[in-house]
Amino acid sequence: MNDILIRNGLVLPCDGSNRRMIGDVLVRHGRIAAIGATVNQRASKARTLIDATNCAVLPGFVQSHVHLCQTIMRGMAEDLPLLTWLRDRIWPLEAAHDDESLSVSTQLSIAELLLSGTTTVLDMGTTHGHDVVFEMCDRMGIRVVGGKAMMDAGRGLPRRLRESTTASLRESDRLCARWHGAANGRIRYAYAPRFILSCSERLLRETSERCRADGILLHTHAAEHPAERAAVRAAFGRDDIDVLASWGIAGPNVVLAHGVQLTAAQLRRAARRGTSVVHCPSANLKLGSGVAPLRQMLDAGIVVGLGCDGAPCNNNLDAWTELRHAALLARLRSGPSSLPASRVLDLCTLSGARVLHLDNEIGSIEVGKRADLIVVSLNGIHMAPVVDAVSALVMSGKAQDVRHVLVDGRHLVRDGELTGVDLGALRARVDREARKIMARAGLA
Repeated sequence: MNDILIRNGLVLPCDGSNRRMIGDVLVRHGRIAAIGATVNQRASKARTLIDATNCAVLPGFVQSHVHLCQTIMRGMAEDLPLLTWLRDRIWPLEAAHDDESLSVSTQLSIAELLLSGTTTVLDMGTTHGHDVVFEMCDRMGIRVVGGKAMMDAGRGLPRRLRESTTASLRESDRLCARWHGAANGRIRYAYAPRFILSCSERLLRETSERCRADGILLHTHAAEHPAERAAVRAAFGRDDIDVLASWGIAGPNVVLAHGVQLTAAQLRRAARRGTSVVHCPSANLKLGSGVAPLRQMLDAGIVVGLGCDGAPCNNNLDAWTELRHAALLARLRSGPSSLPASRVLDLCTLSGARVLHLDNEIGSIEVGKRADLIVVSLNGIHMAPVVDAVSALVMSGKAQDVRHVLVDGRHLVRDGELTGVDLGALRARVDREARKIMARAGLA
């Protein structure tokens, strides 16, 4: 792999120091080899030069809650609350997936993510066909932690999504054995029981035991919507986060998506246990779930990530939109000075990497870390004048500003164009498969 020199950019390391420097970043053998004003003198072997003048150089964004399998369903589940949205639209559509529609949805997702600067995701799939998702991630070069959704109980599940407990565990184990650590560590597995209303106690307990024993992440939804909370209380007599914790689903290997409904006491307990939470502001707004207590989560000491969730409950996979919404909603809930732009940016850089236990490898620009990097133009009229680069990026940045994207030193977006992908042909396949999946789900 040839050396790459990113030259003369505003380097934002996102390492917790708030340092900023005009300089260079040298990439060698897929890792960051040098940073600073003198890198150019050490880069005689660099065969690829990226001119980052008037650009910011940042770590690639980490989105710690997405559904790659759902992007083909964009616009197919509008104006519905969470449980109706799931039972009447999303689950029938997921049950209608075949390998071709799942492959196309994953490719569409990855294209959108990479073009907008997201280089790493924590993904929750549907219950079947997850090899296809990993195959596309491998081919297209994105970094992914993820796994199949696990569902063996609950009302409203289509027959194709309902699994036996044994079959769900067995298939998750098989996927983990095949894919965890694949692509030189760029692909990792996470067990993904969907949420408490679609999983039996046995499934959740045995999944938790596997994850703790093997050091694997466990990723589930919790405390998302008021109606969901009411249904959980009716079924169990207490909130899902408390039931989950009593079944062993709490601690440093557990990642909870949403957390909108968490109480102050639950936040403190989650922090003590080391449980991470992923903030999904746009999805929470679209489904009417509420505004998550982000500032309170951070004050409690919870490691918090940022995610778009799925396209049907967001309509895009753009981390820039999530950054802005996270900043604005925190100010609405906790005051205009409650969350500075640098702290918001941390949610999808170093803090997002910590959620995934990858902060030794990605999430900041430091020598020795993997070269997951983005080069973002500061020249857009929508940013002018750039008084503070971090504030400009968080509050005014757009996907169209992303000029270059590297993952493991592989140049995946070059001058704003996705390399090796015919987007016109992909779009045509998406349109065909979208019509088919709607017909198979009985929604055409």
